[in-house]
Amino acid sequence: MMGAFLSRIGQMLLVIFGISVLVFSIFFATPGADPTARIAGRGASPQVVARIRADYGFDRPLPVQYVRMMEKLFVSRDLTSFVNHGQPVVPEVLAAAPVTLSLVVWSAAFWVSGSLLFGIVAAVTRGTWVDRILMVLGLIGLSMPVFWLGEVVNLFSQSRWHDTWLFRWVPPLGYIPFSRDPAGWAKALFLPSLTLAVSFIGLYARVLRSELLTAMGEDAIRTARAKGAGPVRVWLWHGLRLSWLSYVSLFGLDFAQLLGGGALLTEVVFALPGVGRLTYQALATLDLPLIMATVMYAAIFVVIANALVDGLYALLDPRIAEGSHGR
Repeated sequence: MMGAFLSRIGQMLLVIFGISVLVFSIFFATPGADPTARIAGRGASPQVVARIRADYGFDRPLPVQYVRMMEKLFVSRDLTSFVNHGQPVVPEVLAAAPVTLSLVVWSAAFWVSGSLLFGIVAAVTRGTWVDRILMVLGLIGLSMPVFWLGEVVNLFSQSRWHDTWLFRWVPPLGYIPFSRDPAGWAKALFLPSLTLAVSFIGLYARVLRSELLTAMGEDAIRTARAKGAGPVRVWLWHGLRLSWLSYVSLFGLDFAQLLGGGALLTEVVFALPGVGRLTYQALATLDLPLIMATVMYAAIFVVIANALVDGLYALLDPRIAEGSHGR
């Protein structure tokens, strides 16, 4: 057990190391990505450029620069922006993280509840007009780009219908901290999180429907029915237990990547100062320290989520648990 745990930790660290090397290499190998010119400014003399290269360590070999950047990012945590001179990037990411966390948690609540409802009803009514309508709605939601849907939502809630009873409660674009105004925090995040959840509801409902219908042919379901289990227990207990693997695997990775900045478009459209918007700003200015900080933040969440999902498999699928006991 301990050996497997240590092996897993080693794999996670290796993946994170590989991602950091890849991001660092791409941005230092890209033409025009040398930060010296951006820091020095236009028309800087050769003497100023040389001094900046020496001060920032750009005259050293790339492996040395990489080690120094990782040390400042993870150990001393005083890595500063190449664009906003002297601005530490770690506090920026930590300040943006609660915004993204709030958005993603709200969105996850919407897409889990919505996909469970649509997926179960579609599976129970397989082949009927109800099933077809729900799957068409899911496909429509899955096909709508989140930035387009967000702009449409803003058009009606912030402009055309803002003064009507339907959207009068909607606050201006932006984020309201929970500590300052809990009600305002919920109102500010309601429409952005619902917009972000729409495509996930469509995807997860289709996945859950397919897995539930497959599970209905399992021996465990036939045994449950033979023992007198009613339809509700068969579908909501035994069926879901046998259908959770794909659903939970998707949820864990999607939740982690959104938490790591995958909600970029939603945050930009709704002016939410989260990690995604911070990443967008860093990419627009090729600010390598900020890009590295946001990418590593995202990578850590994805790697940890992947490990947690693997650990949940045995708890959610009795077939895996029985197999492990048999060994």
